[in-house]
Amino acid sequence: MKELQFRRHRRLRQTANLRAMVRETHLHVEDLIYPIFVVEGEQVKQEVASMPGVYQLSLDYLNDEIAEAVELGIKSVIVFGVPKEKDEVGSQAYCEHGIVQQAIRQMKANYPELVVIADTCLCEYTSHGHCGVVENEQVLNDPSLELLVKTAVSQAKAGADIIAPSNMMDGFVAAIRQGLDEAGFAHVPIMSYAIKYASAFYGPFRDAANSAPQFGDRKTYQMDPANRLEAFREAESDVREGADFLMVKPALAYLDIIRDMKNHFHLPLVAYNVSGEYSMIKAAAQNGWIDEKAIVLEMLTGMKRAGADLILTYFAKDVARWLKEK
Repeated sequence: MKELQFRRHRRLRQTANLRAMVRETHLHVEDLIYPIFVVEGEQVKQEVASMPGVYQLSLDYLNDEIAEAVELGIKSVIVFGVPKEKDEVGSQAYCEHGIVQQAIRQMKANYPELVVIADTCLCEYTSHGHCGVVENEQVLNDPSLELLVKTAVSQAKAGADIIAPSNMMDGFVAAIRQGLDEAGFAHVPIMSYAIKYASAFYGPFRDAANSAPQFGDRKTYQMDPANRLEAFREAESDVREGADFLMVKPALAYLDIIRDMKNHFHLPLVAYNVSGEYSMIKAAAQNGWIDEKAIVLEMLTGMKRAGADLILTYFAKDVARWLKEK
């Protein structure tokens, strides 16, 4: 019988050390951005019902949370605020003593080397739950930009290292860049939520941030999940307007978009492993249907392989522990 001619790919898979030697994609603790929800009041540590292990924290609990993250080697956090009072124009978003501004000052005072990212949006602060100024149930673009600039500047004044606008208003990067520069914060980078889809994966976040829209939806300003080429247009605009990072949100159902952005642009790329992705895995793990650790590490490695340089994930502390074990 004639000898078969074929390649033996399995030769490089024989042992754990051999597989590690040729591994192409690596997940590091430095890749992780840890989201934190801060609320007003005292002695508040409220678990989000739809996000097991994720808490709304008052400032008196914040130091312990940050200390744990830093001890695990996490280098960066992003802070979301949940105010007691909301109004039509989201004034607590840009208040000097707003909950996010207070949290930023506290974190930077105690952990000056920690990279603190401020989510810059209005939806958590508006009574209607939309990301801008509303008139006759329409979200107005240009008046919203003025409030977003005020928010970004107030966050930079509080000590934020990075401003991360997530509102999806047209021109938001240009407006915020100009506002930061004029206020003396030309050194503060912008991490743009450049490609943010109108996704069904955001539901649990709206529980955590108390930010569900009170009417309609966000499809007039967030992107249609069916669109790919639109992502290029959005990212190109933000790059021209001065973005320093680009973000794709969500991540798991949009790995093709992450790869597109990585291939086409040369800014650091962030994947947002969103709340719905987190909650699905948590629910399945709690039912004993999956191996949570194995699934999470495989999923985040897939995001890195797709092209993400950084991953914003609610699993950050768990992943940091698992990587230490390895």
